[in-house]
Amino acid sequence: MLKSLPYIPLLLSSLTFNVMAADKENSVVIPAFNAQYTILRNNKAVGEATRKLSYLNNGLAKYSYQTEIEWLIFSDSRAETSIVKLEGYKVTPTSYEYKREGTGSDKYYKWRYDTANNSAIDEKKQQTKSIDFPENIQDSLSYHLQLRLNMITNPEQEHFVYPVIKTSGSIKNYVYQYDGEEELMLPYGLVKTIRLKREVVEKKRITYAWFAPELDYLLVKLYQIKADVEQFEVQLKSVTNTDAATASSK
Repeated sequence: MLKSLPYIPLLLSSLTFNVMAADKENSVVIPAFNAQYTILRNNKAVGEATRKLSYLNNGLAKYSYQTEIEWLIFSDSRAETSIVKLEGYKVTPTSYEYKREGTGSDKYYKWRYDTANNSAIDEKKQQTKSIDFPENIQDSLSYHLQLRLNMITNPEQEHFVYPVIKTSGSIKNYVYQYDGEEELMLPYGLVKTIRLKREVVEKKRITYAWFAPELDYLLVKLYQIKADVEQFEVQLKSVTNTDAATASSK
């Protein structure tokens, strides 16, 4: 499926997004990065998004996603942060925080996970919930990082299933399916991509996600429809290797 894709050198010579070899305890690491996106609705820019990965002094990694939208009289600001343990190609969430402000009701959640002892701590409510965690448990954000690592390690894989712990403490399977290859012209530039599809039948919602092999499968476009009505579109604008502090955009 993927080996037929030609490599297109879109990055500056000083920027590399190849998977780096690390020590024997952590054999593969995605370099720290900062990706900027434009959010569109009906082909009009309505906001911006930022996806970041950084490494902490305690050996964990911080993965975050933030969006800011202004559309007509509607405003929406969201921030998600997942602190994860990265062991080779495996992502294990240790905490998750979500904050939403804007038009309508504000929301805030903060959970901490002790997967070794099968417990989840709701820090907002100061409650602990016993959960039988699956081996590859993810939170609502960390599964994006695990998906990227899975695509790096097995480019031929076409079906992805992730048990995701929700802010209610329940676990739901997120399923993505290979949906083709596509060349895209984005604010970032021209990229060859792999397209995945996620369909939630009971909510009449379909999400398409595009990943660029030459950027080590960084998410470069996201598109969602619900009951045949477009909800939003997200397109990569620029990406920075924060280790090198060098940006690439077109």
